[in-house]
Amino acid sequence: MSADMDFETRLSDDDHQALRLWLRLLSCTTRVEDQIRQRLRADFGTTLPRFDLLAQLERHPDGLTMRELSKRLMVTGGNVTGITDQLEAEGLVLRETRADDRRSFIVKLTPQGRRQFKRMAATHEGWIVELFAGWTPAQKTHVHELLAQLKTHLAKDAA
Repeated sequence: MSADMDFETRLSDDDHQALRLWLRLLSCTTRVEDQIRQRLRADFGTTLPRFDLLAQLERHPDGLTMRELSKRLMVTGGNVTGITDQLEAEGLVLRETRADDRRSFIVKLTPQGRRQFKRMAATHEGWIVELFAGWTPAQKTHVHELLAQLKTHLAKDAA
């Protein structure tokens, strides 16, 4: 999909407001994600799924099982295994056999992985700040509050 074509282009004024809002959110999310993917590839030679896996491990210094990683990243176990294999080969993560279950592994960041992720995370944060620079602090706060209300509403519906 080109930059000038997005999910909203097929809408008309007759479409329901909620549909227009959903597609606007999706369009914006896709554009931000595309920028992050391109920048991760250009600046760090990595992908968003690899960055996300490292981020999960950074938040859990004691490590996570492959199953926990799969659940947190919302991808299949095979995807997590492939990414983990790559990161392990690069010395960024390690697998430790669990004492209570020799068939299961705990994945942890190596010291090199932690250093690499900290560099990427600091740069990533700057990109996010830049991408949202078109809004004032008050506008960002307002949108955040509105999305929090939506999230609460959706959580009630899911319960």
